[in-house]
Amino acid sequence: MKNLLFYAATVLIWGSTWIAIKMQLGYVDPAVSVAYRFALAAVLLFIWCAIMGLEMRFTRRQHLFMAMQGLLLFGFNYLLFYVAELYIASGLAAVLFSTILIMNVVNSALFLKKPIEGKVVLAGVLGLSGIVLVFRPEISAFTLDNHGVRGVLLCIAATLLASLGNIASAYNQKNNNLPIVQTNAYGMGYGALALLVTAFLGGKSFTFEPTLLYGGSLLYLAVFGSIIAFGCYLALVGNIGAARAAYATLLFPIVALLISTIWEDYRWTPEAAAGIVLILAGNAMMVQKRWHLPKLFKGKHAAVALIKK
Repeated sequence: MKNLLFYAATVLIWGSTWIAIKMQLGYVDPAVSVAYRFALAAVLLFIWCAIMGLEMRFTRRQHLFMAMQGLLLFGFNYLLFYVAELYIASGLAAVLFSTILIMNVVNSALFLKKPIEGKVVLAGVLGLSGIVLVFRPEISAFTLDNHGVRGVLLCIAATLLASLGNIASAYNQKNNNLPIVQTNAYGMGYGALALLVTAFLGGKSFTFEPTLLYGGSLLYLAVFGSIIAFGCYLALVGNIGAARAAYATLLFPIVALLISTIWEDYRWTPEAAAGIVLILAGNAMMVQKRWHLPKLFKGKHAAVALIKK
């Protein structure tokens, strides 16, 4: 039941953050806005840890692993996605990011020695097919010019960093016994610091838009989009594995479209509806405990066996 609540919270919150992100664009440079977001989230988490009396002392080795998770998950992947969307449509970016499901399956086998489950792969194929149908107009409008290729490569690189961040979190929870809340506090702090340094070296202006719209959206992204959603999602990564947890990335674009239907008059097509059915079918397959396919490969050489197959 707890995992179901974590799953629902992740999907609903991340499905709604696109509105807040849209409100962030314009006056303040995207890299600076992302740095503000995670810096604020880190400060709030440190305050929460102090109030709750949580242990905040860790070894140098543990700090290195927390920093690695922070740079991958709360830093450069976001920066690359923001830059990528200067070149390609957000719908295509959502499709490319959804490949994190497959990346997590392969990376879990490579780095965590997790078996590759046939059910997870089949569910992922159904879900990705559904996402492609939902965002087919954006994919059809894509042209293979220099800007388009640059945007696609940036999205793939960002997704790979996010996937490695998922694996780092799973490793930190299982092997380093690092608690999620404190790890996120330090990780978001390290990620924000890296982005601030990057923005400074890139000559970005550290401006701030003193409006209710910008400030409110920043607070929403820091508290709900970062602290709560990442807390729930990374708890799922630790509880059910990175591959299964990543299926949430196929569902939150659908929540975004449902919100867009109400606020922006998004018009549904038969293809989009069929895509939703495929995504939901894959989700049902993923969470169904009684039905399963045998594990494709397991053991130390899972990914190698997949390649040879």
